[in-house]
Parts: sequence; structure tokens; C-alpha cells
Amino acid sequence: MNLNLTGNHIEITPAMRDYVVSKIERATRHFDNIMAINVTLSVEKLKQKAEVTVHLRGREVFVEADGTDMYASIDSLADKLARQILKHKEKNIKQRNDQGGLKDQEFEQSE
Repeated sequence: MNLNLTGNHIEITPAMRDYVVSKIERATRHFDNIMAINVTLSVEKLKQKAEVTVHLRGREVFVEADGTDMYASIDSLADKLARQILKHKEKNIKQRNDQGGLKDQEFEQSE
């Protein structure tokens, strides 16, 4: 899993980097098939914004959060990301169970 952390109009300190990594790891431990994660932290006047794009197999999940404090934005981002990843995982499990396999299908013989 690749983690890219980018800052727009903000310098990313080691403490901020560790905080983002710990929150993202907490959110992504629910799903194993994560290829890459791109996190962007930006500041626009009084708005602190955090965005993440998670590249899964067959899908991309994009989440953004903003607020007046960067750490609060990162917390909100991690919570939203965890919900989105769990939703994607549950959808995959449901589709796999609904389709079934060849052993679950009836076989018709032609005479």
C-alpha cells in the first residue's frame, strides 16, 4: 500500500504526518485490497481541508472534510473513510453471496 501525503499552502510537520498515518491505518484495517492512498491537506483562508482518495481493486473512494482545525478535519476524514470502506466491503460480500457458484445452481439434463 502506497501512502502519498501532499500539502497545499501548508507545511506538513512530522507530527501531522504521524497523525494522518495513524488515522488512515485505523480506517483501512477493515479492507485488505488497498493499492494506494493519496491524502491532500490544504488551507484556504480560515478553512482547513483534508481530502483522501483510496484506490481499491476496481473502484476509487474519495472523501473530503473541512473545518477550522486541521486535526479535527483529519478526524472527520478518517471516520467518513472508515464508513465508505465498510460500505464497499459489505456490498462486495453481498454481491458475492447473491451470485452463488456453480454448485448452487440447478443442472438440467437434455434428453
